[in-house]
Amino acid sequence: MAAASVKVAVRVRPFNSREIGKDSKCIIQMSGNTTTIINPKQAKDSKSFNFDYSYWSHTSPEDVNFASQMRVFKDIGEEMLLHAFEGYNVCIFAYGQTGAGKSYTMMGKQDVKDQQGIIPLLCEDLFTKIIDNTDNSMSYSVEVSYMEIYCERVRDLLNPKNKGNLRVREHPLMGPYVEDLSKLAVTSYNDIQDLMDSGNKARTVAATNMNETSSRSHAVFNIIFTQKRQDAETDNTSEKVSKISLVDLAGSERADSTGAKGTRLKEGANINKSLTTLGKVISALAEVDSGPNKNKKKKKVESFIPYRDSVLTWLLRENLGGNSRTAMVAALSPADINYDETLSTLRYADRAKQIRCNAVINEDPNNRLVRELKEEVSRLKDLLYAQGLGDIIEMTNAMTGMSPSPSLSALSSRAGSIASLHDRIMFSPGSEEAIERLKETEKIIAELNETWEEKLRRTEAIRMEREALLAEMGVAMREDGGTVGVFSPKKTPHLVNLNEDPLMSECLLYYIKDGITRVGRLDASSRQDIVLSGHFIKDEHCTFTSSTSPTGETVVLEPCEGAETYVNGKRVTEPTVLISGNRIILGKSHVFRFNHPVQARAERERTPCAEAPAEPVDWAFAQRELLDKQGIDMKQEMEQRLQELEDQYRKEREEANNLLEQQRLDYESKLEALQKQVDRYYPEALEEEEEPEEEVQWTERERELAVWSFRKWRCYQFTSLRDLLWGNAIFLKEANAISVELKKKVQFQFVLLTDTLYSPLPPDLLPAEASKDREKRHFPRTIVAVEVQDQKNGATHYWTLEKLRQRLDLMREMYDRAADVPNNTTEDCENVMTGGDPFYDRFPWFRLVGRAFVYLSNLLYPVPLVHRVAIVSEKGEVKGFLRVAVQAISADEEAPDYGSGVRQSGTAKISFEDQQYEKFQSESCSVGLSRTGISQEELRIVEGEGQSAEMGPSADEVNNNTCAAGADEPENPLKAGLEGALDAALEHLRIGNVFTFRVTVLQASSISAEYADIFCQFNFIHRHDEAFSTEPLKNTGRGPPLGFYHVQNIAVEVTKSFVDYIKTQPIVFEVFGHYQKQPFLPLCKDVISPLRPCRRQFPRVMPLSKPVPATKLTAMTRPQAGPCHCKYDLMVFFEICELEANGDYIPAVVDHRGGMPCHGTFLLHQGLQRRITVTIVHESGGDMDWKEVRELVVGRLRNTPESDETIIDPNILSLNILSAGYVRPMHDDRQFLDSDMPRTFYRFEAAWDSSMHNSLLLNRVTPYGEKIYMTLSAYLEMENCTQPAVITKDICMVFYSRDTKLSASRSIRNLFGTGSLRAADGNRITGVYEVSLCHLADAGSPGMQRRRRRVLDTSVAYVRGEENLAGWRPRSDSLILDHQWELEKLSLLQDVEKTKHYLLLREKLESTLLMGQECLQSCVTEELSESPQPPEGDQDVGSGSEITTERQRELAAKCLRLLTHSFNREYSHVCVSASESKISEMSVTMLRDSTSISALNTITPSSTCPSLVEGCYSNAELRPPAPRSRAVSPGPETQQDAEAKKAVNGASDAKLRARKYVPDIQEIRVSPIVSKKGYIHFLEPHTNGWVKRYVVVRRPYVYIYNTERDTVERAILNLSLAQVEYSEDQQAMLKTPNTFAVCTEHRGILLQATNDKEMHDWLYAFNPLLAGTIRSKLSRRRAGQMRM
Repeated sequence: MAAASVKVAVRVRPFNSREIGKDSKCIIQMSGNTTTIINPKQAKDSKSFNFDYSYWSHTSPEDVNFASQMRVFKDIGEEMLLHAFEGYNVCIFAYGQTGAGKSYTMMGKQDVKDQQGIIPLLCEDLFTKIIDNTDNSMSYSVEVSYMEIYCERVRDLLNPKNKGNLRVREHPLMGPYVEDLSKLAVTSYNDIQDLMDSGNKARTVAATNMNETSSRSHAVFNIIFTQKRQDAETDNTSEKVSKISLVDLAGSERADSTGAKGTRLKEGANINKSLTTLGKVISALAEVDSGPNKNKKKKKVESFIPYRDSVLTWLLRENLGGNSRTAMVAALSPADINYDETLSTLRYADRAKQIRCNAVINEDPNNRLVRELKEEVSRLKDLLYAQGLGDIIEMTNAMTGMSPSPSLSALSSRAGSIASLHDRIMFSPGSEEAIERLKETEKIIAELNETWEEKLRRTEAIRMEREALLAEMGVAMREDGGTVGVFSPKKTPHLVNLNEDPLMSECLLYYIKDGITRVGRLDASSRQDIVLSGHFIKDEHCTFTSSTSPTGETVVLEPCEGAETYVNGKRVTEPTVLISGNRIILGKSHVFRFNHPVQARAERERTPCAEAPAEPVDWAFAQRELLDKQGIDMKQEMEQRLQELEDQYRKEREEANNLLEQQRLDYESKLEALQKQVDRYYPEALEEEEEPEEEVQWTERERELAVWSFRKWRCYQFTSLRDLLWGNAIFLKEANAISVELKKKVQFQFVLLTDTLYSPLPPDLLPAEASKDREKRHFPRTIVAVEVQDQKNGATHYWTLEKLRQRLDLMREMYDRAADVPNNTTEDCENVMTGGDPFYDRFPWFRLVGRAFVYLSNLLYPVPLVHRVAIVSEKGEVKGFLRVAVQAISADEEAPDYGSGVRQSGTAKISFEDQQYEKFQSESCSVGLSRTGISQEELRIVEGEGQSAEMGPSADEVNNNTCAAGADEPENPLKAGLEGALDAALEHLRIGNVFTFRVTVLQASSISAEYADIFCQFNFIHRHDEAFSTEPLKNTGRGPPLGFYHVQNIAVEVTKSFVDYIKTQPIVFEVFGHYQKQPFLPLCKDVISPLRPCRRQFPRVMPLSKPVPATKLTAMTRPQAGPCHCKYDLMVFFEICELEANGDYIPAVVDHRGGMPCHGTFLLHQGLQRRITVTIVHESGGDMDWKEVRELVVGRLRNTPESDETIIDPNILSLNILSAGYVRPMHDDRQFLDSDMPRTFYRFEAAWDSSMHNSLLLNRVTPYGEKIYMTLSAYLEMENCTQPAVITKDICMVFYSRDTKLSASRSIRNLFGTGSLRAADGNRITGVYEVSLCHLADAGSPGMQRRRRRVLDTSVAYVRGEENLAGWRPRSDSLILDHQWELEKLSLLQDVEKTKHYLLLREKLESTLLMGQECLQSCVTEELSESPQPPEGDQDVGSGSEITTERQRELAAKCLRLLTHSFNREYSHVCVSASESKISEMSVTMLRDSTSISALNTITPSSTCPSLVEGCYSNAELRPPAPRSRAVSPGPETQQDAEAKKAVNGASDAKLRARKYVPDIQEIRVSPIVSKKGYIHFLEPHTNGWVKRYVVVRRPYVYIYNTERDTVERAILNLSLAQVEYSEDQQAMLKTPNTFAVCTEHRGILLQATNDKEMHDWLYAFNPLLAGTIRSKLSRRRAGQMRM
């Protein structure tokens, strides 16, 4: 065994054309065997390498140092050939980047002398030495094989039959080899040269940016050189077998340098893969050979060589570090642009020097191999005999081909027996593998035993097969077989193909032999000479008959029966003589040109001056010729085919329509059956089956209440509205779907319209019976309509449901016709077909902006008034303001000259008929929203909910503007006396006189610029036909207000109805404008009305999610809730704690930079254990008693705030509750509220393993800009409740890596704010909730059964095209709630306008009337505004002294109680408030409470706070329970009274415990509007000192913080359940200025502002109505002081 290193040589080539074009510089220098490379960017940076040989081929051959091809062969090739004769395996491979000269070094140019490469020179020298041998005992044989490795697949380049990829296998003795690779025996160098030429032309090459003929595969040329020596003495033959492997590697390349794309890029990737593997093998071998001192264990681990990672290295395993003498030639590029590739090649070669190969002489390998193979065969046969399969050995020998050429008949005769043994082989374990190994071994033995003559015969047979196969494919070959290609024969007639691609034309040549040449398909019954394929090619298509006649050789084309054959465009059915140049079309796609060389030569000799054809005879020419000759027939065929397609389409459409109609009928029948089942299970005639009850005698009062209730519920309409919304949703959805499909830009949505003053219903929207039912209806009518938003024209229409159905039928017809009519003519034909588009309506030029109302009460006292009234739209939005002047004038007064800018319209005469007005009044009394005696709150009661028994009258009754009192209302004597005084004083309004007054429309302001032309018209409310209009004015939305200055005089004959009208009714002003879409686009930011703040300015609020379904609790049906027992406000703290290194769970950091309360983002670390802590804080009360936490579930993981709650979440996780119970508040959470009556703190903790969700959102680090959202639901059991209460919160999180250091976020407010705050205190998120405890509803009443009736919700039904609506859904219950709020808003706006009018009139009267008319002034003021007189005005009243004395007594008692409450710890509790209405309703209730005159005189609009107003209770059950409260009465009491109250409290507690409630917890959405924020002082009961807190008012809640920097809410106050009190007398007695009180249901709080202005601002934020009352009171007081 001879160990030797790999011989490494480097060779640098000259510049190529690409490098010359880029003016490249040479960076390679060679000195002896040293090669140096210079960095072109840094000239001083050079690297040197030493190799065995360094060849300088960069210059011309004239250079002394130039290394030619022969020199390379002399140094490397001759040495390797000498080793081959010695019996060693030899390998030479070339490596380098693409275009570096590898193929040139290995193959060279065979047709140019002195430029042949190593492979041809070595082969030639091999046979030269064989010929020169003179030893007769020596005999030589040479076999060659040529393969390429392309994209990791092996192809045989010498055998044309091996078209597919060859398998690379490994034998335990022979090592890796290629199965079925042809080894051809050669006897001379010419044989090798022919095979080499054939293989090179079949090799895969392609052009890249770096090399025009880049080798895209690795080529391996193997020579098996066998030497036999005959020993005459012993008659033994010894052999030496050498394997010479000559490898031409594909070039390594960079994709950006070669410009590789598509297939080239894939080839380059595979090339780089195999070369990378080769580099890894070389590096591993070099490390193994260069580390002899390493320990054996480490060397064994590192000695793994990755041969199998690539086919190339697997096949060259013996040549790389094995039994071989190996030489490597590294080809280099000298250009500086290839510096990186050249340096990589040099390093590659430098590593290869370290490889050592252990080559051995291959002596008698055949004998040894045959012996070992026979042993292997014997072992395998024994294995088969042991398994009982010995009888198939003979069959196996037949199949493995033990004989050199087994006949097909012999194999077919044994096929049956082999099939019968197949089942036995399958059931024997390991037998199949053993038989496969046996076949493989015996096949190798057969090849080894094959004689030399047999190999020669097989080589000749393969060559003949190759030539026959090429000739059959239409590819001609020279007789010597040297060159492959397409050649035009000189005598033989032939066919040349024509193709649509010019590059594919004339590539195939088919000979027409002497005699008959048949054309047909491959599967024909007889063999076809020319095989074609295609749909219109027959099995036997046609024949070409070539015969010799005296005139020359002629060819006749004879088509077979039914075969489509065309000659020069004409179809032929009879034999036709062909002339050279004829175009022949066989079938539809095979086009040929017939060439007859003899005829063509004779034609040229006969007409030597013939002109060249005008256009080339190619495929296009043949097709045009065919169309010209066969055009009529093809056109008819196309029309026939088109007609067949149309008939087929109509037939399929009819079948589809019939199928849809049948399905519709089936569904209707199923729906009817289901409806019958519903009717059977839920009969509606339950009331009729009840037994008749005895008639009950009612009192007159009970009968009146019954009539009122019947009238109310008869006209109750919100439930029926919901039924209409649900039942018609499918029609609305279908209309929107068709609109999207037809691209109409029209959207439909439900809308509710109510007949109010601001939004009267148009006649076309009222049903037919509305006029008849108008007088009977005591409530305003609300209808369901469809709002049609025409986005194309910028218009909005309202349709009835009936009109929607009618239009929907027309839409369906248009949709069906849209499929038949082409798209470009659809819009043009719509009007012709349907007479109009059903999606659009005609829209007026002017659109209603809004309405305003001006009351005429000032005409009772002839004083002029200038009103500034709001222009309100039908939706309750304030669109602008209108200034109108109303004054009384004398009949003979002449109109003054106003100038050119004022328009005077003369005097209009209006008649008021009592009969007509009484009819209008009866209708308006029964229908009008603002004129009804029923309060607005009663209209807003949703069916199924309770109604407060303490509900007061509406705001209309407060202002004394209701309809005439009914029979059940007692007449007010004060009002009657006041009206009599007014009738006596108003001399100018006597019955029968002519009264003239003037209405002047002055200005309009703050109207949006989207309305261009503005005009105003006004009329009496019952005389719509007599309207007065102004001139239109241009509106730009900027500048001064629009000046109408329209003067209209109106003369009226005074009647009783006219006097009543000016007392109670207003004049209606309607403002119209021309609406234009997006006017003045660049100025839109400047013309935005300040009346409607843009919602986009508010921070985004997270949606409120529904609870996550519980996993452990059984599904319980929620019982029907009855009247509400009590309500509490909950403040819930959420914390996520993470495990720290010290073992403690620390709350994770929360980012509060959003600026909104109850919001924040948890900043969590990836992969830590966590716990979730929830703390519930609320006021102490006997009804709130937490028992246990039933379950805590988390789920709905997402990366958007919104969640799809309809999808079942598989990632819901139920957490393990670790602890739960009542706790003491922490230091920062303990507030001044907890000093006298502590709040309740209930906390529970659960373990949360986020990996259990199996969600990528929780397991990975959150990408930048993304947030993770999760929903948490806690199910808590409470005492005296039928089911658990649910607290739900959406949590926002961001996950960072485990080692990230997170700190609390800092904002500008935190940096510059005052006070200090620990970061840990802000690491939580707050949630505000409202819990309601309701009684169980009576489930057996007929009313409750009616409420549970089932209505089919059609909004979930699918319609065609619904998937195109992009999330649109028809509105249902939310629309009713929004509409109720709009109605309430309209009512409040109307009340505001009335109040403004009366206040303005009172102010005018106070400034104009004489001092002697103070009595009349006080009466009028009390009648108009129902406001109490100040104390100064009570001196003329007979009972004034008594009232004053009573007032002083009440003030003294109130101050005493206030002092006791504020400074005595024993009496610091405040009882539950008796009212649960809103702040505005509280104030209104107190304004109209006749018993609160003293409270009004002290400017205290609320008297429901017992701690500051009352000292006793009227109902003992309203008191808070004793265990969680202190004494309930702040005033002094005796011991007996205390014991009596304690007994009552105990009885009530026992009664409450026995009750069962239905809990309901709703999360409160934080309002984005901040009414006021700042510091304010609170009185602390224990210390009698003031504490400073930061307060933010977001109605209806007040959020209390420790400091301005505090990010966590510490306490909340619910203003909707609290009373605000203010009294100047209390301040005077307490000597604490700028104070006011807030009374909740559980406590009273005293607040102090810094100054008077701050106090009024806080009052306005807490209760705007109270602040307005105070300011009005102060202004009247100042006015009275000024008069005095």
